[in-house]
Amino acid sequence: MKAPRALWRALRGGLHVLRGLWTIRNTLPGLSQPQVELLLREWTRHMLNILGVELVVHGTPPAQGPLLQVANHISWLDILVMNGARPSRFVSKSDAQHWPVLGALISGAGTLYIERSSRRDAMRMVHHMAERLTLGDILSVFPEGTTGDGSALLPFHANLLQAAIVAKAPVLPVALRFVDRRTGQPHPAPVFVGETTLIASIWSVLMADGLQAVVHYGDPQHDQGRERRVWAEDLRAEIERLLQQQA
Repeated sequence: MKAPRALWRALRGGLHVLRGLWTIRNTLPGLSQPQVELLLREWTRHMLNILGVELVVHGTPPAQGPLLQVANHISWLDILVMNGARPSRFVSKSDAQHWPVLGALISGAGTLYIERSSRRDAMRMVHHMAERLTLGDILSVFPEGTTGDGSALLPFHANLLQAAIVAKAPVLPVALRFVDRRTGQPHPAPVFVGETTLIASIWSVLMADGLQAVVHYGDPQHDQGRERRVWAEDLRAEIERLLQQQA
């Protein structure tokens, strides 16, 4: 019965996506930022429900910015999960805006795109992020720069932390896990690495049983005079600690 259920989820999800695209085009421009965030959170939570993903939150989601969230990266699903817990403006690799359908959705939600292979574009993004933080935004980045399989953290890139240093904004470590709600063991369905295509990964999630997404918020940190590479290592260690607490 998994395939018929997956097709039913896909149909409902597709209709919900169309509803989201209509909302982005026709409703969001007239709303205040708190109204946009509430609408985004509720839309996202409903999408997670359609996909059969249970959202569990540990710790305290941020109430307001300025704040830079840093999280480990496992899947395209990470953005939905984090927005379901607390909406924010994401910084994502530029090719994400070309993802079928999902690209239009995350672009409409205010995602900032960076060409990761370009040092000049990284500098541009640092300035843009610092401006948004100064205006009070909550931004989110995945400092690993790519998805991993969830078994271990990849090295953290430190460049974008410079935005928090410039804006004197705190950074919040966030640990993400996908587990089987019955066993508590890592669930492989959302993993999006290697040669796995986006369509194949989405289908894997649609077929999944007992998928639980766990978001664990740490405590906000200020740089306290740390150079960004040192700070990146400290944040990585803290996310590792949060992940071990969940295990």
